[in-house]
Amino acid sequence: MVAALGSTLVSAAPEDKKVPAGFVHGIVINVDGVDYYLEGPPDGPGGARDIPGHYWVIAGQDRMVGRHYNTGPFGAPNWWSSDAGDGELIYIVQAVIDTWSQEKAETYALRGYVHYHELVSADSGTLHPSKVVWLKHIARTSFTLDGGPHPEFAHDVTPGIDYEFIPNGLTPYPSGG
Repeated sequence: MVAALGSTLVSAAPEDKKVPAGFVHGIVINVDGVDYYLEGPPDGPGGARDIPGHYWVIAGQDRMVGRHYNTGPFGAPNWWSSDAGDGELIYIVQAVIDTWSQEKAETYALRGYVHYHELVSADSGTLHPSKVVWLKHIARTSFTLDGGPHPEFAHDVTPGIDYEFIPNGLTPYPSGG
């Protein structure tokens, strides 16, 4: 079961991003009775951690929807792409919280969930022992993804599902237990 904590933090987003009400950067989610955040720098409101440029809303049990902007940690400009506009909405992100297994990784990859992200305990700083956030990035426009935390995965992006977005999904999850 996943639940969002805290109030809407839209005011933390720069005006040019036009982040819709309800979307939060630095979201804390409750997974199996424990509060977690998404691994990332402390660039959210009050030092909340999150993936740079991402804003989230809970979309149901074990699901979130994200908006991924071309912004880096602490507002670094054009961090994900050198040719997309600074602060531009480049992806809509669908997220599913689930365990990692080879079978699931292959099934999720076929549906566009080629990247997973770690959940970190808000209390202990340890990784969730078995669950990750599976991410499907759906490009809104054409651009070059040539920055972010893994510029070695640079590629041209066109509208639709980006099957090349930091494709770590088939890499076994190193249980954080």
